[in-house]
Amino acid sequence: MQTRTLLSLALVLALAAAQAHGADASAPVLPTADISVESSLSAPNDQFRAQVYFEATDSNPAELARKVNSTISQAIQTSRAYPAVKVRTSGNNTYPIYGKTGRNIESWRMRSTLALESKNTAPLSELIGKLQQTMVIGGLSAAPSPETVKKAEDEAITNALAAFQARARLVAAGLDKKWKIKHVSVNTTGIQPRPVMPYARAAMMAADAAPAPIEAGESPVSVSVSGQIELME
Repeated sequence: MQTRTLLSLALVLALAAAQAHGADASAPVLPTADISVESSLSAPNDQFRAQVYFEATDSNPAELARKVNSTISQAIQTSRAYPAVKVRTSGNNTYPIYGKTGRNIESWRMRSTLALESKNTAPLSELIGKLQQTMVIGGLSAAPSPETVKKAEDEAITNALAAFQARARLVAAGLDKKWKIKHVSVNTTGIQPRPVMPYARAAMMAADAAPAPIEAGESPVSVSVSGQIELME
């Protein structure tokens, strides 16, 4: 009895599947059109990141660590006078320096890095000017802050969707058809920080020079919308 029940159930499912397949096969296949548009805006670079590091070499590892840590501690202390600048340690690397034979360690080299971040160029530039008296500028970049990127992306998405609909209407009208969206995809491009180094490097190299200006500039924010529409009578 159980075997017959299972066979009956399988037969019912097979008939239902065949009917569904027949219904799909009889449904009219609408012509489609693929559409792709882009929208780009310029977002102001309002967030700045810099790296400064101190590097030293010594045959005595303990003395080397003391020297580097002392310089970094002093740099952090100096940075506290600039609350608009966020400061964090970004790396601490130590590696041996071998002699001519490549077997014996003659000395050790240590580098410690600080990462600086600010939305205000004036205090960042002034702090960098002070830190470079004992440290080296490893890099400086500018990019839109996450809030600025989101605002620009939202506006670009709105523009791109409006352009997608306008293009869809144009295509459908040209073929004397009505239309509806079958599917749509929205993609955004990432922001690459723009190096702003050198920025008046000659002035920054002078310990007694006034803080050099940082050119913020802008970064492009692009959005692409692609999709498919169905054309109807």
